[in-house]
Amino acid sequence: MPRPDLHSTRERIRQGHATAADALQAARAAAEAPENAHVFVSTRWDAALAEAQRTAPGTPLDGLPVSIKDLFDFEGEATRAGSVALKDAPVAKSDAVAIARLRAAGGVVVGRTNMTEFAFSGVGINPHYGTPANPADPKTPRIPGGSSSGAAVSVATGAAFIGMGSDTGGSIRIPAALCGIVGFKNTARLTPLQGAYPLSSTLDTVCAMTRSVRDAVLAHEILAGRQVARSDKPLSGYRLAIARTQMQDHLDATVARAFERTLSRLAHAGAKITEVALTQIQDLGTIQSTGGFTAAESYAWHRRLLEQQGSRYDPRVRLRIERGANMKAWEYVELHQARTAWIAEVESALAGYDAVLSPTVPMVAPAIADVAPGAERDEAFFRTNALLLRNTSVVNMLDGCALSLPCHAPDELPVGLMAWHGAMRDDTILNLSLQIEHLLSSASPN
Repeated sequence: MPRPDLHSTRERIRQGHATAADALQAARAAAEAPENAHVFVSTRWDAALAEAQRTAPGTPLDGLPVSIKDLFDFEGEATRAGSVALKDAPVAKSDAVAIARLRAAGGVVVGRTNMTEFAFSGVGINPHYGTPANPADPKTPRIPGGSSSGAAVSVATGAAFIGMGSDTGGSIRIPAALCGIVGFKNTARLTPLQGAYPLSSTLDTVCAMTRSVRDAVLAHEILAGRQVARSDKPLSGYRLAIARTQMQDHLDATVARAFERTLSRLAHAGAKITEVALTQIQDLGTIQSTGGFTAAESYAWHRRLLEQQGSRYDPRVRLRIERGANMKAWEYVELHQARTAWIAEVESALAGYDAVLSPTVPMVAPAIADVAPGAERDEAFFRTNALLLRNTSVVNMLDGCALSLPCHAPDELPVGLMAWHGAMRDDTILNLSLQIEHLLSSASPN
């Protein structure tokens, strides 16, 4: 049975059938279960309970538990971004803007969640604080996806209703897809970055994971400080594109089956689905051949810390950051220019379409043992990381928005469907995703 989402829990509270304290007690039990080892790097349950009891009734989040990625400042606590290189970091003097907005809306922070060191990987491995196990498979410990690994597991297991994270190349949508929950990456400019450790100032997006699309809408409205324009347009009113180039390459059997089954249901519901070439995706390799934004911009931030604490970095993360040392100023300027031109080409190719549909990632979650720290597994790790980021990172380069929602059958490992488009189509993507979620939840899995 799916866990209750924030909306249904809030309704029970407002009807007098439950309290925020009940929700916090259940969240604490989930967080402290043995299978949730490595999900949180710190917790504050007693303080959270006191805050929940002081929360004014009728606030949007009603004192319900939220988790925050160890990337965000939280007043009185040190932000370590999943790294021991920042073990002596000073405590924050104020909340990150996004966290302040959640708290003002009645969200109660229960703890800081584990993550890939400095948010630089889609796999979710952390050699310093351990790796949270994906809750989808109790028999085989599988990766949760990254970099917002603990955030995803906290939401999937009931330890939080909203998992605050970030998305630079897929760090919200990848773990959402692999853990079977919802992850929405909004247009980057809509949510404030202040108080979050940067990875790429060009691509970073502050956003969240939830258990339902309607919860994703609410979380986005709070974080962005805006109202989503709602639409009751049926699926038959949407014109959807399927990208032929790259997005469907090398899908494993479970992902391919779930994706095709979902497309069939959408078509049967009347959605107008057209396959488009979108060959511009192939150009990204050439555009980023000198290293890309993430390497260059992360190196600019980490350069001095690497000189002082480089030996304490995860070697896989350090290797990727140090690639940015070789980018020349003129290459960085040309990269921005090439991206602007590329965005215009993709926008032109997608003119007339409401959204593009693709598998969020081309695989189900592999076993942690296959990509765990160790030089003998580095090749498998980097191959897996590249595949996980392949589809999602296209949206970041597009300066776009995207939502991943589960589309697998009950007897399958989680698979994510990604609905996406360019900048400022957030409301269309959210409204479409509400329709898709309703269809999939009401349809027979066969």
